[in-house]
Amino acid sequence: MQDYQALIHKACTRVYAVARRTALDPAPALSRRLSNRVWLKREDQQPVFSYKLRGAYFFMSQLPQADLRRGVIAASAGNHAQGVALAARRLRAQAVIVMPRSTPEIKVDAVRELEAEIILHGDNYDQACEKALQEAARRDLCLVPPYDHPWVIAGQATVGVEILKQHPAADVIFVPMGGGGLAAGIAAHVCPRRPGLEIIGVEPAEAPCVHEALRLGRPVRLDHIGVFADGAAVAKAGEHTFEVLRRYMRRVLLVSVDEICAAVRDIFEDTRSIPEPAGALALAGLKQYVQSDAPRDRELVAVLSGANVNFDRLRHIAELAALGEHQEALLAVTIPERKGSFRRFCRALGERQITEFNYRCADPSRARVFVGVRLRTADAERHELISNLRRAGYEVQDLSANELAKVHVRYMVGGRRAGKVHDEHLYRFEFPERSGALLGFLDRLGGRWNISLFHYRNHGAAYGRVLMGIQVPEPEYPEFQGLLKSLEIPCWEESDNPAYELFLS
Repeated sequence: MQDYQALIHKACTRVYAVARRTALDPAPALSRRLSNRVWLKREDQQPVFSYKLRGAYFFMSQLPQADLRRGVIAASAGNHAQGVALAARRLRAQAVIVMPRSTPEIKVDAVRELEAEIILHGDNYDQACEKALQEAARRDLCLVPPYDHPWVIAGQATVGVEILKQHPAADVIFVPMGGGGLAAGIAAHVCPRRPGLEIIGVEPAEAPCVHEALRLGRPVRLDHIGVFADGAAVAKAGEHTFEVLRRYMRRVLLVSVDEICAAVRDIFEDTRSIPEPAGALALAGLKQYVQSDAPRDRELVAVLSGANVNFDRLRHIAELAALGEHQEALLAVTIPERKGSFRRFCRALGERQITEFNYRCADPSRARVFVGVRLRTADAERHELISNLRRAGYEVQDLSANELAKVHVRYMVGGRRAGKVHDEHLYRFEFPERSGALLGFLDRLGGRWNISLFHYRNHGAAYGRVLMGIQVPEPEYPEFQGLLKSLEIPCWEESDNPAYELFLS
């Protein structure tokens, strides 16, 4: 394995030409709530609002002048792009940045303001990276990797150097991971100096590339990754990062979208700053660790890695934050369709805040109710509420963790189609959030099958979510499935989902 100590020492002499020594701030509200002392390493305070500047600048500062004069190129969904662009301006090099067409405007605009040339290409990082490799060869440009290079890892390691100086008594450092560059850098510096200080990596559950690499003993490419935490949406861990993490990292935590949203809110409440989803990963993992391991009075550090969040996305984050903190229950309840039923049901709920209440007659004798209830004591109160309702004679289903219910059905209750819908199949799709993507999909369907249900909400994310009911006669279903596979669009059939059966079918 590469000897990183000399590289990290050199990085410490160079990166501060552009990077800042960021604060390690206490999080008093979280510390009280979690019965541990929680600290946030504020990489959102960098000039580009992300730690990525450190690795990009150190890599480029190591290049011969002849390479810099030719220019550099990078593929990135945003944070690495801004780091490369600022480093290039500082080093007087021309930068070309290839970004997916789904990249939020806030990140595209930030790169443009740093005077880099922008190429928008593809629907994801892998397609942008392929284009960057082609352009690097065609234009003789030097490619700046986002994480998988010893120079990049050493540059990111300066975060760990600062943490040890700021808090020598830290017990655990939680680090967000995409390809693993930041975690590898921090581990390479910290672990040889403080063997008792644990480094815990945190990944989105929908993009667990480092987790899978450590489990299988080698980096592997994931078939599909979610893009909610776009700054950590990486399909394959780096070879160099894997070698470091295999040696030093004993634990990787996977966190859900709901847990990430709750962590975003926690950071806002303690600091009044708003991290991007990937920036809140480490804190989401810290909270999961406290819940599972029940430590007390320990010194816990979470790296707040970035704050390049698209403003429109805050809607979606706010909606899911309460569910991520288990402070809201979403329930499907059947009540009798007769006078006084609604009032009696509200009494059964007790003195709890109702966050939403939707229903429509299912038949003359009963109604389906979709109800959101604010909780004070998380899971224990939710289980108690459900038990009380069932003892009162109500049929109850808990939909608090049901993706279809949280994203779509809660906004569609009351839209049941009159009459029976024959041969309906329900699918969730994720389309690249760019002009023409949906129209192209509908053109491929070619009017062959009737669309009986359609629901779409724009969350300001890289991918739009669509719920669609399609009437496909049974003999034609194999042909329809073949068409879906050829489209190469992520989709999930939800025809057996209880939320669909209760409210839409």
